[in-house]
Amino acid sequence: MPSIDQGVHAFVWAFVFFLFLWLGALALKFPGGTSFIISLLAAGAIFLLVRVRGGDYPGPR
Repeated sequence: MPSIDQGVHAFVWAFVFFLFLWLGALALKFPGGTSFIISLLAAGAIFLLVRVRGGDYPGPR
């Protein structure tokens, strides 16, 4: 398995989560601008969470 930087993982998680939230909100007939902003803020929070806490650290030897 190739080594991929944690920032790339965080961006992919945030982008997929953003699309899921935004398209889901639009499907539920929420206003487009509001859906976009809330989804963008949530994606930013997910990016930070995965960037800071999402590491795959090896256990003790």
